[in-house]
Amino acid sequence: MKVAMVSPYDFAWPGGVNAHVSQLSDELRSRGHEVTIVAPRTPMHPSNEDGNLDNFIPMGGSVPLSAGGSTARVTLAWWLWPRVRQILAHERFDLVHVHEPLAPLLPLMFLHHSNAVNIGTFHAFSDGQQLYRWSRFALKTWHRRLHGHIAVSEAARSFVAPHFPNRAYRVIPNGIDFGRFADASPLPELLDGKINVLFVGRKDERKGLRYLLEAFARLLERRRDLRLVVVGPGEPDQACASWINAIAGVGDDMVRLVGAVSGDDLPRYYASADVFCSPATGGESFGIVLLEAMAAGVPVVASDIDGYRDVVAHECNGLLASPREPSSIAAAIAAVIDNPELVLRLSASGKRVAQNHRWQRVASEVEDYYQHCMEEANHGGNAR
Repeated sequence: MKVAMVSPYDFAWPGGVNAHVSQLSDELRSRGHEVTIVAPRTPMHPSNEDGNLDNFIPMGGSVPLSAGGSTARVTLAWWLWPRVRQILAHERFDLVHVHEPLAPLLPLMFLHHSNAVNIGTFHAFSDGQQLYRWSRFALKTWHRRLHGHIAVSEAARSFVAPHFPNRAYRVIPNGIDFGRFADASPLPELLDGKINVLFVGRKDERKGLRYLLEAFARLLERRRDLRLVVVGPGEPDQACASWINAIAGVGDDMVRLVGAVSGDDLPRYYASADVFCSPATGGESFGIVLLEAMAAGVPVVASDIDGYRDVVAHECNGLLASPREPSSIAAAIAAVIDNPELVLRLSASGKRVAQNHRWQRVASEVEDYYQHCMEEANHGGNAR
């Protein structure tokens, strides 16, 4: 099968959707499918240095759009319209799989021109409904071009389905490269006897780093053998910087800001962690970082929000803390580091959950859905 995998987001910047697109494409290729990724890609961005452009069609640069406490980098270049038409005519894909199919502008261009079977995966979730409420009438023409609809979680499905009814949405979760995280070796410089609390993510407001920093400062009031390791791109905002400076007054190396790391190094940070914490405030449809930590055998503390509850069962494979409440976050972290039996239980259960999300299993579900949608399209209908 010849597949176009279309992402609206700039592939020069790390993010959950692009990781999903890249890893799903690799797994489908391993099964004999011909998969081409099409996405914006900013030239000369530092993350391009190690990038692999095989089976990739770059569609120019991007502009940052801010919404819901996060920043999305998408293309607004209308001049790509004839280029999309040319790509589709030349490549003659059997199937076009568009991620965030109603995001500007690349997915809409592909849906407009594609005569192939069109599948859309909906990744987004928001605590508000303004996005689709304001745009659904303008977007319904493109939505009708989809033969199949995938949502990565119940939260993502519940976000989009009310605005585009009379369509069936198949929930197929995000996947992870389980072995890559399960088999990683820890970093020697982090094995100095301190208890490592790990955060992985962008420093966008909705990722909640400021609340973790305040929680960490509270934990330091009763013990000093802790270290917070912050992995991910971006610079701390003013609120985060204030807490980092305050913690620095307590002692050296209490907060280690690592920045963006390579795909090879990321699993090693998980392997070095004693607790993983994701204090996001909302707007999360799933939580790939939670599964990565679980695969590495690290106990997880996460915010009690939609999307994360699709991954974490409280006191089973992780602990859920109240969002935006540093006292709740601190109590959950303390419960883990003070209870070795809890660590063992959360770690074992988390690994089982992560194994169920390995790409081999998830890609099989996607592959089966592809076949189902193609059969339905051949009979003149959409998948149910």
